[in-house]
Amino acid sequence: MKAESGGSFFERFLHSQAAGSIVLMVAAVTAVIWANTPWAKLYHDLSHLDIGVIFAGKTYHMGLAHWIKDGLMTIFFFVVGLEIKREVLLGELSTIRKATLPVMAAIGGCAVPALIYFFFNRTGQVANGWGVPMATDIAFALGILALLGDRVPIGLKVFLTALAIVDDLIAVMVIAVFYTDQINIPALLWAAAFLGLFFLAVRFQARRPLLYLFPAIGVWASVMVSGIHATVAGVLIAMLVPVKSTIEPEVFFHNIWRHIKYLHETGPLTRESLASNTKQWKAVEQIYLTAEDMIPPGVYLEKHFHSPQAFIILPLFALFSAGVTFNAQIISAFPGSVSTGIICGLVLGKPAGILLFSWLTIMAGGADMPRGVKWLHLLGAGILGGIGFTMSIFISELAFSDVAMIDEAKIGIFIASFIAGICGYILLNATLPHNTAEIE
Repeated sequence: MKAESGGSFFERFLHSQAAGSIVLMVAAVTAVIWANTPWAKLYHDLSHLDIGVIFAGKTYHMGLAHWIKDGLMTIFFFVVGLEIKREVLLGELSTIRKATLPVMAAIGGCAVPALIYFFFNRTGQVANGWGVPMATDIAFALGILALLGDRVPIGLKVFLTALAIVDDLIAVMVIAVFYTDQINIPALLWAAAFLGLFFLAVRFQARRPLLYLFPAIGVWASVMVSGIHATVAGVLIAMLVPVKSTIEPEVFFHNIWRHIKYLHETGPLTRESLASNTKQWKAVEQIYLTAEDMIPPGVYLEKHFHSPQAFIILPLFALFSAGVTFNAQIISAFPGSVSTGIICGLVLGKPAGILLFSWLTIMAGGADMPRGVKWLHLLGAGILGGIGFTMSIFISELAFSDVAMIDEAKIGIFIASFIAGICGYILLNATLPHNTAEIE
């Protein structure tokens, strides 16, 4: 059996993204098919199924699709926030030299598509969609990269991952700043208060989950009422979760050995004695708590939330967001300026911005080309960056209020993401070495 050289957190992350992207695609295709069958009414009725709670004599309710977009997607953004914080403090964005290339590439990959979209849509409500082609769907981009296996240099994987994470950070900032209509100051103050409670729970290493869950729900509800999109709450909470161990390794080893020694002194240890011997139980409990303190909370949560958000939350979002009903009006109006701006922004603007800003950064001496990576490889990664899908759909529903515009935007996103995925794969498949020994 082959040794599990890819057993690192990063490698498991890539593989789960590849598998998750397949589930996400199945959910999206199912939505489109379902919305164009005789059961389309059931699809739309289910999307608008009213679900609510009663609190303090008041009823709070939203449709099912709304709960997914404003509720479950907060968990997705929480995981995104954990990824951003881990990369900034410990990973590929932890030093200026390491961060410069993916950060500049991400800025270029966001700015150029937005400008291209604006070229086609300068006035009116359609102009609000400039943020749609800025986003990169990390699940699909890394999923396609994973299809090329060991031929992909680790430097290219790291570059695309870091770029997509910075891209997500920019998308969160855009949502918070530009897609917020009106700010409710008292609600923001409540959000700050609940964040303070969450911080105290983290600071004093509270052991009870409710001490984290209650303020987290409070932050989410307050942010949603404030007018800022509720999913931003997920990122705010993630920023307070430590991504480093809460104790030093020396303390960890000292405490572990001390409790193990004490455990030996309590007499023979058996499963039966552990249930009846209070001293043994306390010693084992202290070993468990010490080990728990050594595990970085942020990495632990990222690892355990990653599968639910990849295999449940994002597919549910795609299922209830990707269902475009093709009718004569939509077909006759396609392509319109919205879809044209999105397709050109994602397919042309993304690789152009990523490659241009990468070239300028490297030529200026601000960063080095990743090891084993050539310019054509960077172009291929830039093309894969044009797979907007999840984030683009999400932003399109914030940018437009008109259903026809949203549907046109989604069609444009589907087409652009498909073209970017196919073209990126073809280019990388043609330019990457077929012999893994050639990879530096």
